[in-house]
Amino acid sequence: MTTFVAFHGMTRLAAGSLAAVVERCKLLLDAQPDASPIIYDDSTGRVVDIDYRGPTHDVLARLPGGEPAAKRGPGRPKLGVVAREVTLLPRHWGWLAAQPGGASVALRRLVETASREQAPADRLRQASEAVDRVMMALAGNLPDYEEASRAFHRSERTRFDALTEAWPPDIRDYVRHLAARAGGEA
Repeated sequence: MTTFVAFHGMTRLAAGSLAAVVERCKLLLDAQPDASPIIYDDSTGRVVDIDYRGPTHDVLARLPGGEPAAKRGPGRPKLGVVAREVTLLPRHWGWLAAQPGGASVALRRLVETASREQAPADRLRQASEAVDRVMMALAGNLPDYEEASRAFHRSERTRFDALTEAWPPDIRDYVRHLAARAGGEA
């Protein structure tokens, strides 16, 4: 399950599901209209944009998955297949055409195999990128940010912890949590 964290300045407001975090941010904004909470997706480190206009139930209804999907009518179900262009050399097209099921089946099989084999490395890379994004956004102007980033990428956990010790507690703890999840490795 993807979790989210909201910060207002250097203070962590909430953590958990997107709906719970957005609800907490909406309460803050109703009490302090000039507040500027920022929500981060734990898995990517990316900022989540939220439209806070209207009452809380309207804000929550606009979230992905907030409203029930429209009931589908009769007919063939959408399979989720997306046509896109792929550029290959002629010998590649020849090999694909000779495969059982044709080019599409062969390409899907190759992508599935590669994605399974690369999954652990991809998860580590994505976790490392999340640390980079969040650390830059929340701690980019804090003392020892650059050295802490280097220590993280060198897997120097003790040095990383020492360099982040003086940071505001909520930022320090969140960045350390993400770094631990990433294994402290780039």
